[in-house]
Amino acid sequence: FDTNNNTFKNLDEELAVPTDKRIFAIAQALVRGYSVEKIHDLTKINKWFLYKMKNIVDTEKILKKKRLNKIDYSLMKEAKQKGFSDLQLASLTNSSEFEVRRYRKALNVIPVVKQIDTLAAEFPAQTNYLYLTYHGEENDIPLPSENQIVVLGSGSYRIGSSVEFDWCCVNAVMTLNKLNYRTIMINYNPETVSTDYDICDKLYFEELSFERILDIYDKELPEGVIISMGGQIPNNLAMKLHNVDIPILGTSPDDIDNAENRNKFSQILDNIKVNQPDWKELTSLKKAKAFAKRVGYPVLIRPSYVLSGAAMSKVINDKHLEGFLKKAAEISKEHPIVISKFILEAKEIDVDAVADNGKLFCYAISEHVENAGVHSGDATIVLPPQRTYLETMRRVKIVTKEIAEALKITGPFNIQFIAKDNEVKVIECNLRASRSFPFVSKVLKVNFIDIATKLMLGEKVPKIDKSSFDVDYVGVKASQFSFSRLKGSDPVVGVEMASTGEVACMGD
Repeated sequence: FDTNNNTFKNLDEELAVPTDKRIFAIAQALVRGYSVEKIHDLTKINKWFLYKMKNIVDTEKILKKKRLNKIDYSLMKEAKQKGFSDLQLASLTNSSEFEVRRYRKALNVIPVVKQIDTLAAEFPAQTNYLYLTYHGEENDIPLPSENQIVVLGSGSYRIGSSVEFDWCCVNAVMTLNKLNYRTIMINYNPETVSTDYDICDKLYFEELSFERILDIYDKELPEGVIISMGGQIPNNLAMKLHNVDIPILGTSPDDIDNAENRNKFSQILDNIKVNQPDWKELTSLKKAKAFAKRVGYPVLIRPSYVLSGAAMSKVINDKHLEGFLKKAAEISKEHPIVISKFILEAKEIDVDAVADNGKLFCYAISEHVENAGVHSGDATIVLPPQRTYLETMRRVKIVTKEIAEALKITGPFNIQFIAKDNEVKVIECNLRASRSFPFVSKVLKVNFIDIATKLMLGEKVPKIDKSSFDVDYVGVKASQFSFSRLKGSDPVVGVEMASTGEVACMGD
């Protein structure tokens, strides 16, 4: 509900015609001085809701006039009750998110833990289904408890993040339960298994933001937080949580940053002499054009810290380069963008693996049916590979070991390779569970998440001898698309993920 970042040429039309931006148009109208009656006439939205929105905008106007140290207890409490995040308050008061948090806690404006009432107030609710609120004076449950571990979920389902990551979260929680840890799940998607409060000891139905995770951490004081099961959202918080001394289980956040930051990762690959497509960090359009001219089109533009290939683009000429660079910069504002040579007619290979202190523990090598250039979430995946040379797979395993050691990995990770003309090159490495972990675990009948969770906790796990070569059947995973339901969509798959589901089978 940001009143600053949306400008509308015809505000009345934006109010009258329902779109996904209508709520922002209402906020803008209130800022410009439209009356609730006029907005009601244009939108036909009940005035009760419009007055609530007006209260938020009025509070924002007051906050804009204040410096952080001039906000008193009552105004801070009012702002938090109306839903202003610490980040929004930082923007309004020209300060940092952490400064706002520290000042807010000094004022003793702290949320309380409440139980979600599953009984419609007929009887007192006694559940482990929890949320945080500023509309309360005391916690509903005793805090904190001992021997607790937090698992961060995957958030809402969308293209790129779906039930695969939820499977990883649930299996991690089940392993923790077996090891007699008390489990805390943080997620906000009601259609996931991980938001079934019978799965874990405590379920916080809360957003996966830096502020909320810190609030819960301060209340619960867990022994550690697992961020590697829920996909990209938890992974993106690694460094911020690390910088405030939150104990992250598994691979160090510094090494997660080394893998997620395209520039750092490419330099690490160069240092350990692992092949990769020609690359360069983007600093200007002029240098990007010079690089493309040197290596030849097509080239690939790759932002850092993104899921499902968001804003990743294959560029075929100078004309398209500028537009795609702008799009990538908007998606990945805080992190570098890398441009690399796009290799045509190459095979793509996926490795899903688990490591322990930099030593490869177990792995699965899968091949894509489609050529490289189709996102791994859209590709048809075959395990064990049927059309890949044994020598190629041997090289893939050697490089996987070298990367695991260089990044000091403990826990799950995924590496994508391209193979062409007896050469193997690394595309990227994700230091988290990938969307193909459930598939490879079921095909090989080895639960990679169970193993990864135990290793992250320092447990001893018997060595797994089984590999992709040891099964006498084949697993195939194919993606499902919704192009027929999306008017105007382009049914051509590429480097940015488009599938909305998948189906898998096994056979001789």
